[in-house]
Amino acid sequence: MGSLAFISAEERPLTLEIQSLANRLVRLDISEPSQFLACAVSQSSLLEQIKARQLDDPHLLVLIETVLRGGAKELAIGEDGVLGLQGRLCVPNVDGLRERILEEEHSS
Repeated sequence: MGSLAFISAEERPLTLEIQSLANRLVRLDISEPSQFLACAVSQSSLLEQIKARQLDDPHLLVLIETVLRGGAKELAIGEDGVLGLQGRLCVPNVDGLRERILEEEHSS
């Protein structure tokens, strides 16, 4: 999908929704102007869950916008489109994802 930095402000909400769907592994195929096909791909890795949910966290959305405007040097969006801080993934605060990660860490 391209960079949000090159999309007009009016188109950004729709683009973020499409990216959120893609991050949730829903693929859209628009073969004709009046038709499109959506299919879901299932994966269960924790990393994929983190990637998929970053655009659902309103605080991370603000950080992503800041990075795209060049205003946050310590944050970066990787080649895979994932927001990170000093080489670490930014875990979204949605659906108890952070708590599940902490529980898994303590049970290991």
